Order: sequence, then structure tokens, then C-alpha cells
Amino acid sequence: MSEVKIRSGNELVVEGAIAAGCKIFGGYPITPSSEIAEGMARELPKVDGLFIQMEDELAAMGAVIGASLGGKKVLTATSGPGFSLKQENLGVAMIAEVPVVIVNVMRGGPSTGLPTRGAQGDVMQARWGTHGDHPVIALAPAFPEEVFTTTIEAFNLAEKYMTPVILLLDEIVGHSHEPVELPKEGEYEIINRKYPDKVEDLAIYKREMGEPPLRPDFFMGYPIHVESLEHSDQGYPNTVPENVEVQQKRRLLKIENHKNEIIKYKTHFTDDAELVIFAFGSMARSALEAIKLLREEGIKVGLFQPITIWPFPEEQLKDVVKDRDTLVVELNWGQLIYEVERVLKDNKVHSLLKMTGMAITPNEIIDKIKEIKNA
Repeated sequence: MSEVKIRSGNELVVEGAIAAGCKIFGGYPITPSSEIAEGMARELPKVDGLFIQMEDELAAMGAVIGASLGGKKVLTATSGPGFSLKQENLGVAMIAEVPVVIVNVMRGGPSTGLPTRGAQGDVMQARWGTHGDHPVIALAPAFPEEVFTTTIEAFNLAEKYMTPVILLLDEIVGHSHEPVELPKEGEYEIINRKYPDKVEDLAIYKREMGEPPLRPDFFMGYPIHVESLEHSDQGYPNTVPENVEVQQKRRLLKIENHKNEIIKYKTHFTDDAELVIFAFGSMARSALEAIKLLREEGIKVGLFQPITIWPFPEEQLKDVVKDRDTLVVELNWGQLIYEVERVLKDNKVHSLLKMTGMAITPNEIIDKIKEIKNA
């Protein structure tokens, strides 16, 4: 049987990572993610793992890329300014197709901004932070049990699709301590990367279009070459346009072709809702409480809660919302609202935004919905 524990979101990331089989953490402490580093430093030695604190976030990202290429499941964790520093090496992991899990416990910005206050201002940075065209998987759990299971899912997706996966918490989710009932080992799926039976001509990136590579790790007997330049099937620099197009399509389509398997979301009270709230992370929690209070007054409101932020759940959102009005609730000046407006272009889309470091409360959401209803 499962057991109930009191855990913060950051502590649940640690437990989820260990459960997923993470063996290497490379990081640099930064508020409000430092509890993840502390927890991994404590727990990894118990499972024959390694914790390493690097001199900065650039080096931390490089360390976990190297460890992943050596065959280990890896994790790094940071917040706003550190996430900015990770972007160049995040691009290396994208082009080299290296499975890495990066946690960003979001805080107010820009720059050092609001180190101890919550925000959701990094969702577009998660999509476009590193330069060039590239696929992205980014997940944003809201509730305690989701943090644990979504952390495991982040590792599963990284290993299955041979790609970096970004786990977005905000400070409120990361630092909230709550009772949570965790599943036991064997009650959740663990995915490990697959290897080729043999590698002909050292073509470590050759595969069917839209599928992840079956690449051997270092120390498996193959003299493989991995680097940050656009490469041939063998991993060596190759900028011939025909090759570049093939490699770019392979990386993009391995996510695009499988996005319906990747995308996860939840709906709450949407069947009879007259208006649907779109909210993620801690704001999904505020929204759900507001919805329960509104329904006591006879006002029918529902919630679309994306857990997968990228790829954006376009078809899923359209199927749920249909022709109903939508209220987007975000702790920023407006980021995912532009995606919602693009997808629901024929609908009325309203917004409730805040970037003061303070949460949007259920009462503020209630007031906004009554304002919309009475307009």
C-alpha cells in the first residue's frame, strides 16, 4: 500500500528523480530550487549515485550532459538566472540529442528579480531560450502527487525520445509542504533508453524519420563522436544543406510525430461549464479552489490544466473548450495567453495576470469571473 507523507514540491522532485533511476546530479545552488540540490546530495549516495556541485550553472549543465553520454540518468536544478546561464549548453543537448532533465523552480525576474517569490515568467524561455530551431518538452505539475509522477515522466520522456526535458515548478509549488500519498515502486512505469544491437559505419544518428536515435553511450566499445556542430549520421561536422535539413527534421519530428503520446493534461468540472479557466502550476490550484466556491453559488466554471506546456496542447484545448469563453490565469504579464488566443482564435479569451511576486488568489479569480459574467 502507498503511504501518506508531508513533502514540499522540491522534496518530491528528489523522490521522483531517485525513483526514476537518476544517478547523477550536477548543479549550483540557487533560490528557490536549492532544496533539490540538498536532497540529491543526501539521497544519491544511498543508491550508488553521485552529487557534484560545479562552479556555475554553465558547468553544471555541461557536467550532466557528459554524465548522460556516459549512460547515466541525470538531473540538474536551478531558477531564473541559472536557467538563463544553462541555455547555451541546453542547445548542445538539443543538437546532440542527449537525455537530460532540467528543473526550473521559477521566481520573479528579470535578472535576480525576486529570489524568494513565485512567478511563471519562464514558460517562453523554456520554449525558445536557446537559439535555433529545436524541439522542446516542458512539463508543469501543480499538485503534490503530480510533482512526483511528473518528475518520473520527465525522465521517461528524456530517455525515450533522447532529448532534454524541462520540469517547470514555480516557487509556490516548490516550497509548499502538504500531505501526499505516493505510489510505491512497481506502481509506476520506468523507461530506460534503448540501444542498437550494432552500429554500422558508426552512424549513431541514422534512423527512421521522426524516431529518436538508438545511439550507444560512451564506454560501450564504439569510438563515437558527439559535439555541438551540425553533424552527419556519424556525428562529425557536416553543413551540407541536404544533410542539415535531414538532421533538423529528424530532431523536430521525433517530438512532433509523438506529441499526442507526450501531451498530458487534466480537466476539472468542464462538462457543464459555461466558462473554462486555463491555468497551470500553482495557478491551477487557485483556479480549482475558485471553481468550487463559484459552483456553490451556481456559477458553472471549469478548468483546463495543462501538465505538458510544450508541445502546447492545441488539439486537446480546442476539444475541451469548444466555443466557450476562456480565462487565462498566469503569474506573468502574459505568455501562454498568446498560445491560447492563437488556438482559440474564434473564442473570447480573457486574462488575469499578476507579476508582483504574490499569488493570484481564488477570490481574485472569483471577482474576475463575475466581472466577465456581468459584462
